[in-house]
Amino acid sequence: MSETRLVDTHCHLVLPELAGDLAVVMERARRAGVQAVVVPGVDVESSRRAVELAEATPGVFAAVGLHPHYAGAWSERTRVELKALCASPRVVAIGEIGLDYYRNLAPADAQRQAFGSQLELASEVGRPVIVHSREAMGEILTALSGWRAMPPGEGSRPIGVLHAYAASADEARRAIELGLMLGVAGPITYPQADRLRQVVAGIPLTSLVVETDAPYMTPAPYRGRRNEPAHVALVAAGLAAARRRDPGDVAAATSANAARLFGWMDESTDDNLL
Repeated sequence: MSETRLVDTHCHLVLPELAGDLAVVMERARRAGVQAVVVPGVDVESSRRAVELAEATPGVFAAVGLHPHYAGAWSERTRVELKALCASPRVVAIGEIGLDYYRNLAPADAQRQAFGSQLELASEVGRPVIVHSREAMGEILTALSGWRAMPPGEGSRPIGVLHAYAASADEARRAIELGLMLGVAGPITYPQADRLRQVVAGIPLTSLVVETDAPYMTPAPYRGRRNEPAHVALVAAGLAAARRRDPGDVAAATSANAARLFGWMDESTDDNLL
């Protein structure tokens, strides 16, 4: 097993593309040095499965939420069901939530309602948020700027993470000022991603985490194939190259950032690792 320890902060382990051979996928992750994985839900059912997996698997944590693609299904019952899932100590965030005006698979008004309601839920349960944004970063940041994220006494903790960050340097700085971290994913390894590499090279390392978004956004050289959590090592290496830093240092820093973001206990004991 690799001595480098990594955290994949966004991996859809409960989707069919990964669930079918999950034991093999997880063993490859262990061998790549992955110590923890955060599994976000995209609807109530996947959120429930994420919690069940997290409760049964050391090193796996869950987030619960309604993805903007499914915002049309938002209801009071959805809120109640997601809040009930937050009773599990393995639920470390509300997500994946946000706005997607690129695919527009749900009406914009429905997306805004679901996003705002889930921000309120995150405040209620005292969890950070995992935010999806496509063609909506300005509106996302405006919404988050007016959000009372954490209960009193927790103001120094990050309020959430912008998943698979791909926006501008100015928006990155604004996000960090709001208390957000930025998730770096597979595109950091793509030959045409010079702009993204320039952006993340100028961001404080204390504000970055790494992710796969598996089974999607596979990094080079495996682009076009199914992604999986073991490939977060390639993402971390791509980030290290962009910043001209040692990959081990970047792995250690982003793992520490993930622990601070999600507020989990010390993961240094074998019982808590993958």
